[in-house]
Amino acid sequence: MLQGSRQDRVGDLIRSELGQLATRQLKDPGIGFLTFTYVRVTRDLQLARIYYLSLASPKGMQETARALIRATPFLRRQLSKHLKLKRVPHLEFIYDDSVKRQDRIQKILNELKPQNIADDANAGTDDQNQY
Repeated sequence: MLQGSRQDRVGDLIRSELGQLATRQLKDPGIGFLTFTYVRVTRDLQLARIYYLSLASPKGMQETARALIRATPFLRRQLSKHLKLKRVPHLEFIYDDSVKRQDRIQKILNELKPQNIADDANAGTDDQNQY
């Protein structure tokens, strides 16, 4: 039996179905390489916020966003055929920038790491000189 809240289960179903639809049936040239990372569904199941990643240039990302907006009615129709829901939620596509934020944090940590190692090494020699 499936675990988790109904919102999470519906979100996972929508994410997997959208992934299949994007690879097999979306023919819009504006949509490049696309990955749906997470779907957050409201408690009343009326709105689904779909977070996605695109490996396109900034201009290409704007075109992908526009293409997803154009494809929304088609995607909702297809979801209504494949999912057993009374009502298919409205779809809202949001670019997922968490990967960029994670990379930025990792760079900052990597920059701090050599400084901390040097500071620790200097502190160790200073401690030895005191005794």
